This record gives sequence, structure tokens and C-alpha cells, in this order.
Amino acid sequence: MFVGRARELATLERRWKSSQFECVVVYGRRRVGKTTLINHFLDGRPTIFFPAIESNMTGNLEALSRSIAMYRSAAGGNITDASYTATDSFPVYRDFASALDAIFELAQRQRIAFVIDEYPYLAKADRSVSSVLQHAIDRNKDDSRLMIILCGSSMSFMERQVLGYASPLYGRRTAQIKVEPFGYTEVREFLPRFKAEDAAIAYGLTDGIPLYLRQIDDTTSIRDNIRWNIIDPDCYLFEEPGNLLKQELRAPAEYNTVIQAIASGASRSNTIATACHMEASSCATYLRNLIDLGILYKETPFGESSPRKTIYRIEDSFFRFWYRYVPTNMSLIRSGNADIAADHIMTSINDFMGAVFEDICTQWLWAHNTTGALPFLLLDAGRWWGADPRTRSQEEIDIVATGENPKTMLFCECKWRSVAVDLRQLETLRSRAELLHPQNSHYMLFSKNGFDEHVIARAKQDGDVTLVDFADM
Repeated sequence: MFVGRARELATLERRWKSSQFECVVVYGRRRVGKTTLINHFLDGRPTIFFPAIESNMTGNLEALSRSIAMYRSAAGGNITDASYTATDSFPVYRDFASALDAIFELAQRQRIAFVIDEYPYLAKADRSVSSVLQHAIDRNKDDSRLMIILCGSSMSFMERQVLGYASPLYGRRTAQIKVEPFGYTEVREFLPRFKAEDAAIAYGLTDGIPLYLRQIDDTTSIRDNIRWNIIDPDCYLFEEPGNLLKQELRAPAEYNTVIQAIASGASRSNTIATACHMEASSCATYLRNLIDLGILYKETPFGESSPRKTIYRIEDSFFRFWYRYVPTNMSLIRSGNADIAADHIMTSINDFMGAVFEDICTQWLWAHNTTGALPFLLLDAGRWWGADPRTRSQEEIDIVATGENPKTMLFCECKWRSVAVDLRQLETLRSRAELLHPQNSHYMLFSKNGFDEHVIARAKQDGDVTLVDFADM
């Protein structure tokens, strides 16, 4: 089953139909479904698909040559190039430039897609690859019908060394697609037999990563999915955080320590470094690399930019869940008592879902931005926190949003609780909103379990309050 990705498929389709040379960069974090997207789009279309490997250039040239030979064989073409050496089964090109020339020649006669999957592996095998590709594009693009798709999971590499200004390929791409994890709406499609609440929890458990969603069984309970598909020592997701760190990073143990410190409550760079017993400079490098992987993110209060207020949070909700629950329950899990651990986790699942629900509510706001459901057109939104001088306490607002007039603000409170939201939540939100000194204020309450009669009556009376029940989202 293929779900979602309508925008990405539409972009690829437009580029394919141009019949001119195209170079599309497709990138995104590992497990997010980039290769599945490309294969779905190219199904039935003439394609040379080259999966680059973590090897030297000789190994990659053999793999690329095999891909070209497979395409020629499927197309019924004869191999007449003089730029390769024969092996027992297929010709191997002498260098990357010769292979590219052959591919561009094939694309003179018909529309062909040439996919380099995990392009960073190829570029690391030979640093000249991007320059060679640049020169081949410059020589052939005017009379070629080739559509090149460069795909990569190394976010920092793709953004800096493929899309960046200093890259030899800068200016050669005709489109770029950053493939993001699924949102809550796509998760509902992916797990159609779940009720809305269970689908929301599944979204939180997996961060909307397609490969993780495939591990979830929507014919059984959330509790059993946690027990058998996340914390069971033999299941795929139990080892996933460690495996991903080992695959992407040179010092996985240190990165694991950094994530664990943040999961345990450290949020500022100096407190994280202290908790990890690291030098501040080393810790900063680890934080930056984890941000590049999409595991962490750096945040400042909405509308502010002071570095002194910067905090670090775990962006990937699957990692947030795993590091919150698995290490503390490891003794139970390893001793054969994972059932007890699962029951224990379920007692606080609503607390875990607080940040997830804020994310879902933010998605709802952007999805309804042009439908008339909001008081004004939103241009920016984020979380705010800060000190209340009236009470000398720290306060937080789940979502603050602004439009064309930055002093007209929407303030949102998101409650994933087992009871209805009451009037106290609205009054608290109004009080906190005053700390940002808006000229015009609008308020929105999101609730998993609806609203009591008092807050409903007040919302009708005030006229500047919108109540959104999760059941209606």
C-alpha cells in the first residue's frame, strides 16, 4: 500500500513531463521512504537505477555498470561502447565520466530516468564525482531527455555538498524535494483500522516514519503494540535507536549519552555537557550532528532570537518515547517481564502524548489556514515560554501564531487528557497571553475529551475563543 506523498509525486511528474533535461534532488532522513517514493513514481518508466554502495570507486563503478547493462538488456539494446572492459557477465566502464556519457547518449532518443540512490556514498568514494557530474550535465543538458534523480539520507551532506552554494552541482538542479515523515492525517490512512485516538498514539510512537509504521499492527491494542513491536527485545524497533546511531555516526556511545541527558531533562547546552561529562565544544558538535539527523532540534521562544534562551529538545517522537521508557524499564524487559513494563508505560502514555498532541494541533492549524476556520491567515507559529514577573514563575504557551500584523496573535492550549477542558484552562491561557503584549488576541483550545459547559458558555459569550474537539479534527 502506497500512502500520501501527493505533493512530491506531483513535483516529480511535472519534471518528467517537461521532456527536457532535469536534475531532481530527493533527500530526507533515513527510513522516511525516499526510495519507495522514487520507485513508485518510476514504476513502468524506463529507468537506470543505481544504488551506490559504501565501497571504493571500483566497487561503485561495477555496480553502476551492472545497472546500465540491465537497462540495455531490458530495452533490447546492443552494447557498442569502447569505454569499458568486459567481465564474465557485463561490461565495466573505465571511469564515472564514461558511464555518464553512455547514459546521456541513451537519453538522446527517449525519456530516461537515472537514479543514484544514496549519492553521498558515491561522492565519498571519489571526491571528484560531483565535479564530473557537473561537467557531464553542462556538456549534454541542452540536447538530452535525461531525468537525473540524486537521492540521499545524509541531510548535512545533501544540504551542504549537493544543494549548497559551494557545491559543483549548485545551479544544476531543477528541483529539490525534502521528504518529511508522515503527519497525523497520513498515519490515519496508513493504519485505517485504528480509531482516531489510537492512530494519534501510533503517530507519536513512530514519529510518522513509514518503516516504523510498518511495525505497528492496527488490528490489536496500543498496549500490545508497545509490548510486542517496540519493547520486545526481539523486535525490529527495540534496537533501532542504537542501530541508527551506529549507522550514521562514528561515536554512537557519546551520542547516546547526549540523547539520554536531554530525555532526562537537560535542555541547555551547558547543562547537557555537564550531564554528559563533556567539554562544551565537543558537546556542541554532537548536538549539531544530531540536529542534522533530525533527532534533535534547537528551539527559542516564539518571537525571540536570543541565544541565551536556546534549548534542545528531542524532535523525533519515536526517540523521545524510546529514551523515556526503555532505559528505565530495561531490567524488567531483559528479565522477561516486558508485560509489566508495557502496563507501566500505559499508565503515563497521556503525559507522553502532550507534546505529540501539540504537534498534531499545529498540523491542524496549517491544514485549515485557508479554510476560514481561523481568525486570520497564519504566517508563523511556534511554542513560547518565559518568566511571569507578576508571579516570578516560568510559564509556557503551547502554540503562538501570528499573521501579517505581528501584534495580532493566536494563542492555543492543547490538552491530551482524560477529562474535559474547563474554564480554568481558558483563564490561564488569557493570563499567559498578556505576557506577550498583543494588540489583538484570539484564543483556541484543543481538547482530546471535549469541553465542560462552563467553558462552552464562556466561548460563546466572549466571541474571541474557538474550541476544537479532537473528535472533530
